[in-house]
Amino acid sequence: MKVSKDKTVQMHYVGRLDDGTVFDSSEGKEPLEFVFGEGSIIPALEQELEGMEEGEKKRVVVKAADAYGERNPEAVQRVERNQLPADIEPEVGMQLLAQTQTASLPVTIIEVDEEFVTIDFNHPLAGKDLIFDVEIVSVK
Repeated sequence: MKVSKDKTVQMHYVGRLDDGTVFDSSEGKEPLEFVFGEGSIIPALEQELEGMEEGEKKRVVVKAADAYGERNPEAVQRVERNQLPADIEPEVGMQLLAQTQTASLPVTIIEVDEEFVTIDFNHPLAGKDLIFDVEIVSVK
């Protein structure tokens, strides 16, 4: 059976950056399961899976613009330290969840000084091309 709309797909994958860094993987875990066409995975990756069959393997390169977008310099903001929860001691590289009216967004602290914390609201993979090695395990 081929990967097509409304089919339940199980796949193993390894997601890498251009430099070989693995950012996500199903190795040693259950395969990722999703319904094809529902938009639960990156659309540009999903498009490349259409028509694949069980056991088939493929390398898919998703350009940054088609993954998490390009980095937006305006998404980096300085906030006063006292705007963070009192129980958090901010450190560079720390990831937090920022609450908006409609969702929680992962943010990364990129600079800390006595009075301010600089927070990057860009997705950690923004501006990066993604390379996926995928194997279709089953299609139902």
